[in-house]
Amino acid sequence: MLARWATKGWLSRIRRGIYVPIPLESRSADVPLEDPWIIAERLYSPCYIGGWSAAEYWDLTEQIFRTIVVMTTRKPRDRSPVIKGTSFMLRTVPEKAMFGFKSVWRGQIKISVSDPTRTILDMLSNPQLGGGIRSTVDMFNKYLGSENKKMDLLIEYANRFENGAVFKRLGFLLEKFAQSEENTIYLCQTRLTKGNAKLDPKLSADKLVTRWRLWIPKNWAKER
Repeated sequence: MLARWATKGWLSRIRRGIYVPIPLESRSADVPLEDPWIIAERLYSPCYIGGWSAAEYWDLTEQIFRTIVVMTTRKPRDRSPVIKGTSFMLRTVPEKAMFGFKSVWRGQIKISVSDPTRTILDMLSNPQLGGGIRSTVDMFNKYLGSENKKMDLLIEYANRFENGAVFKRLGFLLEKFAQSEENTIYLCQTRLTKGNAKLDPKLSADKLVTRWRLWIPKNWAKER
C-alpha cells in the first residue's frame, strides 16, 4: 500500500518501510524532512539526539548547526548520511552508555535527547560533537551559568564514561573558567588516569599541563 502511494506521488520513500508524506502543493517528491529528529528515531533507534543538536535544544548555544547529531547503539556503514537534504552525524555508543537523556515529544513520537549534563560530557569526551573545543567551551560556560548546572551529576556521569580524557578536560576547564568549583576540581584531580590526552585531538598541542596530564595549544595557556 505505501509503495503504491509512493508511486502515485503521495509519499516519498526514505528507507525500506519508511516514508514521508508529500505536500499536495509540492511539485517534486524530493521534499525536505519536516522533523529530522523523528526520522533519526525511526532509522537509528536505540538512539538519542546529542552533541550540538542537544545543546541547541537546551539553549546552550546560539549557533545554528545544519547537521543533526545522533548517538546510536547501531553501527551504520554511513556515518554522515544526507537524507532528503538533511545531514546527520552518527556516532556509535555502547548500550551501557545509554543514560542521561530526557524524553521529548515531537508530535506523537517520543524522542530521546541527552540532558544538559550528558550533552556537555559527550562533547568533552569528543569535542567534535560540539563543533570543536572552542564552541564546546562556549556551551560549557553557558551550562555553568544556567539553571541546568549540576556539578554532582557531572561527576556521577563522568564516572560512567570509559574515557580518561573526560576528567582531564573537565578539571582543566573548570580550573580555568570556574575556579570557585573547588570540590568538583578536586574530584576530577583524584580521578585522573595514566597517560596524557589532548584538549582537542583535532588541534596541534605543544604545551603539556602536567597537573591535568593534558596537551593544550600554547595560546590556551595565556587565555582566561
